[in-house]
Amino acid sequence: MKIFDYEVFIENGILSSFAEKIDLKPKTFALITDANVAKLYEKSVTQALGGNVISFAVPAGERAKSAKQFFTLHNFLAENQVTRGDVIIALGGGVVGDLAGFVAATYLRGIKFIQIPTTLLAMVDSSVGGKTGIDIPAGKNLVGSFYQPSAVFCDPLVLQTLKPKVFNDGCAEVIKHGMLRSKNLLDTVLDIRKSPAEIIRENVKIKGEIVQQDEFDTGERQLLNFGHTIGHALERLSNFKISHGSAVAIGMNLITRAAVKKGFCPPECAEILERLLRAFKLPLRTDFSPNEIFNAALTDKKRNADFLTEVVPVRVGECVLCKMPVNELLDWIAVAMSGD
Repeated sequence: MKIFDYEVFIENGILSSFAEKIDLKPKTFALITDANVAKLYEKSVTQALGGNVISFAVPAGERAKSAKQFFTLHNFLAENQVTRGDVIIALGGGVVGDLAGFVAATYLRGIKFIQIPTTLLAMVDSSVGGKTGIDIPAGKNLVGSFYQPSAVFCDPLVLQTLKPKVFNDGCAEVIKHGMLRSKNLLDTVLDIRKSPAEIIRENVKIKGEIVQQDEFDTGERQLLNFGHTIGHALERLSNFKISHGSAVAIGMNLITRAAVKKGFCPPECAEILERLLRAFKLPLRTDFSPNEIFNAALTDKKRNADFLTEVVPVRVGECVLCKMPVNELLDWIAVAMSGD
């Protein structure tokens, strides 16, 4: 399917044949991956590309989204004389995609790049829409750019190599899209192991429709942040021991619990969300206090002066944007956690 002016391919086995669909003829492909993914797929991707391929594997994990790795990759590209006519390939999960995309956006003021996501979370969410960036000590994704790839290749067969926890992390984003736009997706998400390609395609369709209306995240695209304000705060508080999918699951659950208590949505919203999160062994609660979460959320990139736009469910399959004073978020978190 097409998003903006690039194609998102979702096809079993495409990892071995994707190069045939690349409408680019660079002198050099610069393959950026991580240490874990390299062991599994670097050789097959390099063989599929043929020609001149250089590769660099960053450490696995969120810590790779750092200024250090960002500049290390710039130096690697420059030392290998990568030019504006060449192409970066991002092979990996969301961390690799965000990092490699930001490198592509800034090296020589921008060269083309291709996403090959290898996790469910990256396939259904982070590889689509052009958000790229790195983390800094003050917070997650605070430095970055909007930079669209030239193509995205999703091979559902690679999901078979994921550990259950990593796969389930991606399911948090699938559930998020269902809560935003599709009760039908929520009704079918439990079948994701049986028919991943169909569910990935539905997720990409939902996200694509949203981002094409608001590429630079100033309006409707902010819906995609459901659960993320609290989620990013939890990742930072835990020093990234809480994974992104788990943190977003907790964030969605807390905001939905508060929305029910404040009369924004019926109890079934929280009941259905909680049932699905439990089905994928995703956490619902945190031991961090409301004040700790609130203070960590103050550097969230979605903050605008003294206001924050929070995503609030109003019914199953529909959420709205709710602009609130920053201090009001503390009350939402406290209300959600009351009675725990």
